[in-house]
Amino acid sequence: METDKYRSKAMPHGIESTALDANVAKVLRNTYLLLSVTLAFSAVMAGVAMAVNAPYFGLWTLLPYFICLWMVEKNKNNASGIIWVFALTGWMGFTLGPILNMFLATRGAEPIIMALGSTALIFFAASAYVLTTRKNLSFMTGFLMTGMLVAFVAAIANFFLQIPALSLTVSAVFALLSSAMIMWQTSAIIHGGERNYISATVTLFVMIYNLFISLLQIFGIMGDD
Repeated sequence: METDKYRSKAMPHGIESTALDANVAKVLRNTYLLLSVTLAFSAVMAGVAMAVNAPYFGLWTLLPYFICLWMVEKNKNNASGIIWVFALTGWMGFTLGPILNMFLATRGAEPIIMALGSTALIFFAASAYVLTTRKNLSFMTGFLMTGMLVAFVAAIANFFLQIPALSLTVSAVFALLSSAMIMWQTSAIIHGGERNYISATVTLFVMIYNLFISLLQIFGIMGDD
């Protein structure tokens, strides 16, 4: 019986190849499928918010976010968990709309395009690196969780302080941590630390969202005269 999460297969001429375990491949497939659908749904909701000129929600964004996040965690092992995933990602997309409208009005489309392209590039590069090297990044768990908590508190503080230098620093830290979290979550799937594709999807979606917002702020600040 195989004990590894990916098995070694004999190839012609003595060449060895690794193939993902069937359970791992299933979790990855379901995660990426749900992630792609929720990203598209979130983009539609952002478009709706832009079209109706929805207001910026500020810190009120967090209340529905944490409620949906809690409901996802509570229902991740049943079908209703998927409904809450769409509620979460749809809300995040809707709250993104006012931010995009603000950037379009004050800085144009360039920062948005740059942030979108950079986010896609980083996500695919980070995922491909882990899937290719099969690195086990479980040792990063404590550091990443602590770093995210500290960065979140700093972001909340700067919401009131409005210090440009701190804003740039927090955005850069969030971008780095989000990129690392994408690699960490992918590693957790292929090494057996994550077997629930709903949880994996939400983690990856939130990190992609954070990465995009962080890069958008960085490119916006860099574009200021």
